[in-house]
Amino acid sequence: MRSFRFEPFLWIHAAGAAAVPLFLGICLLGLAVGSPVLPVWLEVFLVAIAGIFPILWMQWFRPFYIFGILAVAVKPEKLTPLQQQILARFKSHLNRGIALFVAILLAVIVWQIYKFSPLAAGVTPFPPQWRVAGLLVAALAFLASNLFLQVPASVFAVLLTPESEFASTKPYVWEKVQQDFTVLGWQADRILPPVAADTNVPATVSTESIWSADSDGSDLTSRGE
Repeated sequence: MRSFRFEPFLWIHAAGAAAVPLFLGICLLGLAVGSPVLPVWLEVFLVAIAGIFPILWMQWFRPFYIFGILAVAVKPEKLTPLQQQILARFKSHLNRGIALFVAILLAVIVWQIYKFSPLAAGVTPFPPQWRVAGLLVAALAFLASNLFLQVPASVFAVLLTPESEFASTKPYVWEKVQQDFTVLGWQADRILPPVAADTNVPATVSTESIWSADSDGSDLTSRGE
């Protein structure tokens, strides 16, 4: 019986955290364009709400369906019992609390970015009169940074689950996945090759079954002659 920590989709999405500094850097360049056209508090509020609220709402009510890559997702009915148990962990109260904590953390970060954004005015690719476009770029980049931090944070929470606690987790009913999770992209039977056989299916054909099939008593090696 393999550990749930060997599930490759968990590690693929955990690695997404590496993209957070990139998107925060783009957010900084967007905020560095020109001079404020709105009160400072309002500009920060709009960028923060645009970046935080959609992802927080998703993780709170319909968590991101991690069994997918880019625009392709595994059909819910093709999930293994182990993968269904993993999904159930994303609907826990702990993950909701983590989502709220990450949202607050990023709200503090975007305020700090806004304060230091004038220092990047000389390297931003947009002319000063494009302030509104810069705010739009900043909001979109901040939205992406939220996505790439919220999802890995919830993944790490699952990875840190004790084996005994995970073993007692009931598999999530696949018929409810579409309505309870955010499933994006075209759905396929399989995306990645199986790492190991499912716990409910034998990984190999046993030697005993081979000998039972050879009930006539003939020597197996003689069949190649």
